[in-house]
Amino acid sequence: MHSPLAVIHPEASIGKNVTVDAFAVIEKDVVIGDNCRIFSHAVILDGARIGADCKIFPGAVISGVPQDMKFAGEQTTAEIGDRTTLRECVTINRGTASKGKTVVGNDCLVMAYSHIAHDCVVKDHVIIGNASQIAGEVEIDDFAIVSGGALVHQFTKISKHVMIQGGSRVGKDIPPYTLIGREPIAYCGINIVGLHRRGFIKSQIFLIQDIYRTLYTRGLNNSDAIYAIETEYEPSPERDLILNFIKTSKRGIVKGSIDD
Repeated sequence: MHSPLAVIHPEASIGKNVTVDAFAVIEKDVVIGDNCRIFSHAVILDGARIGADCKIFPGAVISGVPQDMKFAGEQTTAEIGDRTTLRECVTINRGTASKGKTVVGNDCLVMAYSHIAHDCVVKDHVIIGNASQIAGEVEIDDFAIVSGGALVHQFTKISKHVMIQGGSRVGKDIPPYTLIGREPIAYCGINIVGLHRRGFIKSQIFLIQDIYRTLYTRGLNNSDAIYAIETEYEPSPERDLILNFIKTSKRGIVKGSIDD
């Protein structure tokens, strides 16, 4: 059902069973999947690609022009996966020539007043808390939680199953399975509650804890810690994900707590 008070370009591609409320705006180069709900005063601009079963709440602006001085008007997109909810006044900018698109995956929840800048890649089952600000070209992997009011620096990488404390200023890469907090931010342990909820068994959780003890509490520098993890632990999906993340980090990983 489309309200007669909505502004919808006749060439926009809108799927079946989509509800568009009064005063929503949908521009020409837009694709919206089936069973979506577009609330009043949501604005969906050229370049938006929205999957099925999404909810876009009042005041959200999807596929706005990037806030990047290098942007020269190139044709780019902002792509939203299936079953994702974008709450009030969320802004998601489209990509630039750097990557060509901004991506938010499936089953995500982006809470009110949050911003996701150009060329970010936010994968599946991610939660971004109220008023968090995600700068350009940030990567956030599956099942990460960025709590409210966080500020994430451009080019930062946040790995899987991470929990970041509200109000954090994130300027370093965040390795998988970790709990991050304090000021300045630091490793505070592993995300045990999140791992239990997602079906990790005790042996997996113990292994992850032990690897991070090697990394953060044995007094080793990163190179020596990487060598110790490679030689002291058998290959496993958990070990290999941690190792690969540390090895490929360009910004460097978050430090350990001063209390460790």
